[in-house]
Amino acid sequence: MDYRVHRFRSACGTLDLAGRDYPAAAAGAPALLLMHGLTRNSADFEPLAARLAGRWRLIVPDQRGRGLSAWDPDPANYRPDVYAQDMLALLDELGIAQAGLIGTSMGGLMAMVMNAMRPGLAQAVVLNDVGPVLDPTGLARIQGYVGPAGAMAGWSEAAARTRAINAPAFPDYGGTDWDAFARRTCRENPDGTVSFAYDPAIAESIAGADPQTVPPDLWPLWALLDAVPVLVVRGALSDLLAPATVVDMAQRHAGPFASVEVPRVGHAPMLDEPPALAAIERFLDAHMTAPGA
Repeated sequence: MDYRVHRFRSACGTLDLAGRDYPAAAAGAPALLLMHGLTRNSADFEPLAARLAGRWRLIVPDQRGRGLSAWDPDPANYRPDVYAQDMLALLDELGIAQAGLIGTSMGGLMAMVMNAMRPGLAQAVVLNDVGPVLDPTGLARIQGYVGPAGAMAGWSEAAARTRAINAPAFPDYGGTDWDAFARRTCRENPDGTVSFAYDPAIAESIAGADPQTVPPDLWPLWALLDAVPVLVVRGALSDLLAPATVVDMAQRHAGPFASVEVPRVGHAPMLDEPPALAAIERFLDAHMTAPGA
């Protein structure tokens, strides 16, 4: 599963950003842009990339303030419309005029914003445990753990910290799973300690009763996706995306729409679960064909 690290400039031209570029086996294969959640980074999609790489070209960026991308000196820029502009700049630089968009949580909000900014860009959209209505319970939980945290002594402590935050969402995970989770979401420092791989200042974007990470009314963005094929993946234990919201999304969508619920998983599925993988591959096979195919 080879990829190259692609460096690019932010839309504002001031930040050095990075992403993974997995080539497709066939020239001219459609591209998929995979966008992670609030505290995650490009490594979050390693399990899904293992299944999709080769069939499609995968572009998997680290948003500003995460992974290998530079931190923004102004935390006010940590919001979906700014990230969306960065993603459009990335696609333009790579010469990609149309792509499938796969977004986990915040990444799903970005997909909706990008579609509004550039109609016709999205060939198909996969929303992972996110929709036009976000449950306040889930938002409050996220607000409770995002932010400054001391460095951890090593990977064992990082796995334990990761488990403490995410155990309700993954009740069937064991030690190996938590170690892998930690290694995707944390980084080792030069002194051997381990820290979460994000700028703690992103906490400011989700603080308060009306966090800037969440646009105030998402239904207009959903309406603009009306003709775009959409797949919604929901964790059965999710505290952010309610089943009733998924039903409402289906009723308000005129184009191709599918949904799948992943048993015994909360917010957000890793997308390596068999029901999620099967639904995603079926959806992409139906809607992500090469030009002229």
